[in-house]
Amino acid sequence: MKENIEVTRFSNGLTILTEKMPDVRSATLGFFYSIGSRHEPIHLSGISHFIEHTVFKGTDKRTALEIAIETDRLGGHFDAFTMHEQTGFTMKTVDSALPNAFDLMADMLTNPKFDEVELKREQKVIIEEIKMVEDSPEELLGELFQAEFYPNHPLGLSIAGTPKTVRTFNHEVTKTYHAENFTPQNLIIAVAGNIDHTQVVELAEQFFNIKTKDQRPKTKDQRPTANPIILLKKKRELEQTHLLLATDWVDAKSPKRYAAHLLENILGTGTSSRLWQKIREENGLAYSVGTSGMSFEDCGIFTIYAGTSPKQLSKTIDLTIKELRKIKRQGVTENELELAKQQTIAGVLLGLEDSGVRASNLAQSEMTHGRQISLEETLQNVENVTVEDLQVIADEFFQTEKLALAAIGNLNGLKIGRERLEI
Repeated sequence: MKENIEVTRFSNGLTILTEKMPDVRSATLGFFYSIGSRHEPIHLSGISHFIEHTVFKGTDKRTALEIAIETDRLGGHFDAFTMHEQTGFTMKTVDSALPNAFDLMADMLTNPKFDEVELKREQKVIIEEIKMVEDSPEELLGELFQAEFYPNHPLGLSIAGTPKTVRTFNHEVTKTYHAENFTPQNLIIAVAGNIDHTQVVELAEQFFNIKTKDQRPKTKDQRPTANPIILLKKKRELEQTHLLLATDWVDAKSPKRYAAHLLENILGTGTSSRLWQKIREENGLAYSVGTSGMSFEDCGIFTIYAGTSPKQLSKTIDLTIKELRKIKRQGVTENELELAKQQTIAGVLLGLEDSGVRASNLAQSEMTHGRQISLEETLQNVENVTVEDLQVIADEFFQTEKLALAAIGNLNGLKIGRERLEI
């Protein structure tokens, strides 16, 4: 696939990235801020997520209802998200509607009203969102685990904050944090589809003060130290017990990230993976089982998740540990590695058919690496991974003393010590 990527960097720090896809009639417009929950002071925990919600509540030019109507009129699929290290807003629409979509989104993001009445109403909505986690054991386990895995660190806090912090987000607090952090200096505008780079640049010049200086706020925290805890939380009313096994992992910039991703696939991504076959197919212990890797700018977490009945919890833990032990002591086969490569490459290529995926890829590459990593480079890096590279990852991270375990539900009297996690 030919990549038609253009870049414009303004003196105030704003970066414009576009990729032209001439054979489609769609365009995805994304505003990606390098501000997330990790960058918030403790007493403002959740404010990025709060801002993500409340920019939809009106500007000096548009009411909340007018924003909703205009979004529907554009036929756009409007999405917003907050993560630990970024906050993003994307809209996918037909190519001819791009100028109107840009006008709408830029107005929301540069000129939010933060009306006090609307903020009070949204506080209630977000507090209900926080409460929902209590009714979702898988999400609750994830939050409890992360708080213990990264104690006393912003990465251990909930992205949504707490009811206590959310109630403090009045007009002045919200407006000040937005003005200081949701700035051109922290913004990447990424657009993919049947679009023209020059048009996007001209639109940006209308809404962002291109002549201002780059005064990028720095809100760096220390690299967290992983705490390999064993956390068992009883919740007898649950039918299933939810289990996490985890260890620290490669960071987003690591040259080992390709090997790490392939090892994730071999262990627990897809129906042919080791854990799926061993836990679900051969033993029928779980409906849902799999792995995931989450990489931040300076650290990462690798997790194995399974949901099983209390009576089968011990066996599920032991079989999972056994698979980690086999990976570390015996390695993976060439056939397994080749299958994981094919799976990964197919995922990359199929994703490129979507303008939304391409716009997101542009922003993520710029935010993480400060440059665009070409499709050719990505595919070559995947192809270059060897079984020895995977062994290096396993030896470094699959260590008994590094392994964390967390479980929630009816634990059926489970007691577990470090010796049970011997790899």
